[in-house]
Amino acid sequence: MINILGINISSDSPKEAWAKIQSFLDSSSQHYLVTPNPEIVLAAQNDEEYFHILNQADLALPDGMGLKLAAGLLGKKLGRITGSDLTPKLLELAQAKGYPVLIINWKQGLSSSQDISQSLSEKYPRLSFEVWDQDRENWNIKETKAKICFCALGAPYQEKFIWHNLKKMPSVKLALGIGGSFDFLTGKAQRAPKLMRRFGLEWLYRVIKRPQRIKRIYNATVVFSLKVINWRFILPFKYRPNVACLLYQFKNQQPYILLVERTDEPGHWQLPQGGTDGLDLKAAATKELSEETGNNKFAIRAVYQNLYRYQTSFKNQRHSGYRGQKQGLAIAEFTGQESDIKTNYWDHSGHKWVKADELLSACDPIRRESYEIYLKKFNDII
Repeated sequence: MINILGINISSDSPKEAWAKIQSFLDSSSQHYLVTPNPEIVLAAQNDEEYFHILNQADLALPDGMGLKLAAGLLGKKLGRITGSDLTPKLLELAQAKGYPVLIINWKQGLSSSQDISQSLSEKYPRLSFEVWDQDRENWNIKETKAKICFCALGAPYQEKFIWHNLKKMPSVKLALGIGGSFDFLTGKAQRAPKLMRRFGLEWLYRVIKRPQRIKRIYNATVVFSLKVINWRFILPFKYRPNVACLLYQFKNQQPYILLVERTDEPGHWQLPQGGTDGLDLKAAATKELSEETGNNKFAIRAVYQNLYRYQTSFKNQRHSGYRGQKQGLAIAEFTGQESDIKTNYWDHSGHKWVKADELLSACDPIRRESYEIYLKKFNDII
């Protein structure tokens, strides 16, 4: 496994990846596969839910020369397994094994459901399949007997569709997002010549064929490369500006403070916190609290700059790139009802209110040193 800009990418060889895919199909449980490329990795930097979904996949196959070059900067080797190559191979397997197939097709895509049905009937005459036309966000899930689900809604919609709907399709043992792969099968789009693919020049072919894609190609090549260089060689020497949010309310004249439990570390309770992303501390705290509690029923009472600095664990450093965090504090009073708090599942698995004088015993031990400082500031204003 190789981590690039926080996204875990499989370093399996094509043979190893194919063996895993076959084992998924033989399994009694459900699995999903993603094929990150530089555009997808960049999109995940600004979409926390998408970031989480990609990193929860059972297999993340690298699709794009940019990822291969980024791995080289880490001193590691990474192959390339594209969704466009994997799709026909899986269709051949499904036909040979008698696995029913479901294709989730974007209503406004290049290929219609009729185009896909006609193409599959001609190229895979013994394949059992069905095609559902879907919107990218308003889904209509029906009963299916499919064992393999190809989702062609485009990123990030296809991965979010799979994440939210896979359990509603219990017969599906393998689901994967494949972007425009079926457009190649239907002839609505043409792949780059094999020689250009071999040398990683598909991006050039796409620009030649569709000049309007130049911005996307620029992001996937220049912007992605610069971000990887920054993440690999510059951020490890920096501390990320961060804000911890102490949200409180009074119950029976006693102050209570909100703690949230990390999804990636069950049992780790902490204050809501996040990067400032170039905002001033008050604006960053407002944004963070709104996102992490699902409401805006609070009032910022005080902010304090740069109260604490700490180095992050290797796991978190690998994800963010930063050496650690320099943390400010925002103290906010909750003005809503308990039912107003809706934590986002990708960050937090739960929340609880604790008495202010029990904060240090209730939080994760690694947080106690900083929270002792924050409690003193809190006691100064109440």
